[in-house]
Amino acid sequence: MENFNFKSSTKIIFGKDKFKDVGKYIKPYSSKILLHYEGDLIKKLGIYDDVIKSLKENKIEFVDLAGVVPNPKLSLVKNGIKKCIDNNINFILAIGGGSVIDSSKAISLGVPYDGDVWDFFSGKNEPIASLKVGVILTIPGAGSEMSESSIITREEDLTKAVCDTEFNIPEFAILDPQICYSIPKKLMCCGIVDILSHLMERYFSPTEHTKLSDSLIEASMRTIINLGSKYLKNPNDYNICAEIMWSATVAHNGMIACGRVADWSSHRIEHEISALYDLNHGAGMAIIFPAWLKYVKKLNPKKIETFSKNVFNCTDGIEALETFFKSLDLVITLKEFNITEDKFEFMAKKALGNRETMGNYVKLNEKDIINILNIAMGGTK
Repeated sequence: MENFNFKSSTKIIFGKDKFKDVGKYIKPYSSKILLHYEGDLIKKLGIYDDVIKSLKENKIEFVDLAGVVPNPKLSLVKNGIKKCIDNNINFILAIGGGSVIDSSKAISLGVPYDGDVWDFFSGKNEPIASLKVGVILTIPGAGSEMSESSIITREEDLTKAVCDTEFNIPEFAILDPQICYSIPKKLMCCGIVDILSHLMERYFSPTEHTKLSDSLIEASMRTIINLGSKYLKNPNDYNICAEIMWSATVAHNGMIACGRVADWSSHRIEHEISALYDLNHGAGMAIIFPAWLKYVKKLNPKKIETFSKNVFNCTDGIEALETFFKSLDLVITLKEFNITEDKFEFMAKKALGNRETMGNYVKLNEKDIINILNIAMGGTK
């Protein structure tokens, strides 16, 4: 087992209509906030009006910043930083899924910083302060509501980068499973893939003597696969949605991975695809993770054999994983998204950054990444 630090300071407020009391959770922190969200969806669902009512009841002023899109953009983050500074704001409420939460975190890092917030995503500098962030989660999957991560895309060169810091951990997160009823089924299914991919990235590790976390991750993977099948039959079942929502949070809050080195190669490869083609992250992971497994199985089969046996109770867990993704009505090849090979070398170089290799379960070089992308084109072994 590896040495580790673990911090979990987010207060989880879970249950029906809890978001309607958001004002009382913000009040101890601030009387003026930035209200950050995607667009019209929360207004159509009535969430926006309920939030505004609660803010007014608690005498909290707010400044709106809508417009977050999947693969959140640096330009909007900079707009948010300016709004916070101009309006003397010291708290951000994120209403949305991973993209909104990540954008809010990036804004919170940029406000107290004299330089360019991108410095934290490029590795040029490290944060030493941030604004406080609260969350009303609307789309489960990314797990950003309790994590230390923020992922942002810089439009000028389509670079997608992550900043991991404890300053990103939200103060509170409100989770109401009823919100899932109004989410398009496709988005929920992409979220389920995202949950599973967070678990798999941690599971495929070179670290030994991790029996507890191995068992926790295997159980979590079996659970989310079972929940995915149940969700398709009963998308408005409160308890199914509740378990999916909580699974997403637990999968990415760090606790389940303590003492082990995670891989993250599949995520880095997918980030380049979604940056270039604006693909939903979960949809991209449904393509890349099986392709990665097929490739590394030739180089290090041990954990994949255990994965097959303990998660799917079969001899070919990769095929079972693809079958599960297909059952969610997701595609498993890049070709089905009309993505061609001409950008593979570019994506491989971008995924590596300044490194010669990436990954931990198997070290991958540029040629390895291109090979994985070629497998992802047609799904062949």
